[in-house]
Amino acid sequence: MKAIRNVGSYLFGPGALGRLEEVLRGDSRVPAGPVVYLVDHFFAGFRAPLDKLPQRAQDRLVFIDTTHEPSTGQVDQMAASVRQELGGLPGVIVGMGGGATLDMAKAVSNLLTNGGQASDYQGWDLVRVPGVYKIGVPTLSGTGSETSRTCVLTNYETGVKLGMNSDFSVFDQLILDPELTATVPREQYFHTGLDTYFHCMETLNGRTRNGIVDAYSEKAIDLCRQVFLQGDMQDQQSRENMMIASLMGGAAAGNTGLVHPLSAGLSVVLGTHHGLANCLAMGPLAEFYPAEHAEFLAMARAQGISLPSGLGASLSDEQIEKLYASSIVHAKPLANHLGEGFRDILTPARMAALFRAM
Repeated sequence: MKAIRNVGSYLFGPGALGRLEEVLRGDSRVPAGPVVYLVDHFFAGFRAPLDKLPQRAQDRLVFIDTTHEPSTGQVDQMAASVRQELGGLPGVIVGMGGGATLDMAKAVSNLLTNGGQASDYQGWDLVRVPGVYKIGVPTLSGTGSETSRTCVLTNYETGVKLGMNSDFSVFDQLILDPELTATVPREQYFHTGLDTYFHCMETLNGRTRNGIVDAYSEKAIDLCRQVFLQGDMQDQQSRENMMIASLMGGAAAGNTGLVHPLSAGLSVVLGTHHGLANCLAMGPLAEFYPAEHAEFLAMARAQGISLPSGLGASLSDEQIEKLYASSIVHAKPLANHLGEGFRDILTPARMAALFRAM
């Protein structure tokens, strides 16, 4: 039995971003000192939200290139740059963007106070001391990064996509403003939102269960059904519901199943972004998740989303081998669904067939 740490506090509702200055200047829990804003590079050409950031002369605004998902090398470089530019540690890090940017903010926060390299902390409970105080401002809903205890990074030297799973990775505060998700491209909105659905359904189908986690997961799935099966997934109420579902899905983050390991392989080997990779991974998994697979397809139909197909036909034998290696390494979630003998079930040939069917 282990104590669970959740986000300390959050503001939720349309216009919440406008209260960030109140949080930074008026909350006694927030340390003094420079604020480093790590912001998704998407907003470099979309100024309205940036104008709401209460920047002072001592603060820094850094755009995070999210063309690719965050890597250990990228975190190392960002932490070194922040330390060098400020001549020390910031008081606060504000991460504003989708899951990639939020994970970067959490990882940089950890690395600034723990030292070493980001790869030193990929795994479970390896971060030794609290990071820099951090505030998350999600602009995409579904990743759960805003409330999860991990920040997922790809290590291209080892070919492993793995998180800094630690209580110290949890944000100290959140600003949850559903107005920030209004400009998300429709397909990206769907793929990212389904991350919450997949994570929670994997949890509920797993062997490692927890009553509180199950309750969060069940409610998050119910909200996903409201968003994706009833009306327009991007109207105001749906965006609010999806933001709540993402929060709950992240708070329930623990152990997944089959979708996320296969998705991780796609991200490492092919560079596929996580939300889309999850949808691709779910494609051939109907035998393992029959009801959820059918519901996933129904959600896509209801929202007019065309799911990609034909990826497997273009994969080389070398890529298949790398996909297997980058997926099978995720023993904990695979065992959660299939038991300790998961390698006897997911043989190289079986896994190759799954990837070929995508």
